[in-house]
Amino acid sequence: MSDTSPSGSPENPDFDSMTRDIAEVPAVEVIVTVAVNLMSAAAVKLGLTEEGEKHKDLDEARKLVHALAGLLDASATEISSFHAAPLRDGLKSLQLAFREASLVPDEPGQGPGEKYTGPVYG
Repeated sequence: MSDTSPSGSPENPDFDSMTRDIAEVPAVEVIVTVAVNLMSAAAVKLGLTEEGEKHKDLDEARKLVHALAGLLDASATEISSFHAAPLRDGLKSLQLAFREASLVPDEPGQGPGEKYTGPVYG
């Protein structure tokens, strides 16, 4: 088997091709994709999926929600409101779900990501 296959392999990925592919993706698309991945991972860690409690981990969820809030705060001027509005709505839903799932809810303004969004109320 040759190590020079154009498509690469798991052991030998084709980094030149990967670099060319990502170079063609607009920054807004990369930001939105990362935000959606953070939202999805947070939802899983909050137990909001079909398997619910199996993957629930509020410590991990806190980190993901906080990272999402930071990303959205930092990129607010870079992405249009067309992209930002639904992401902010999703973030707020995750923050509220976190508060609801917590045995001892954080004080207003102290929940995950509230450093960036301000206090979140239901």
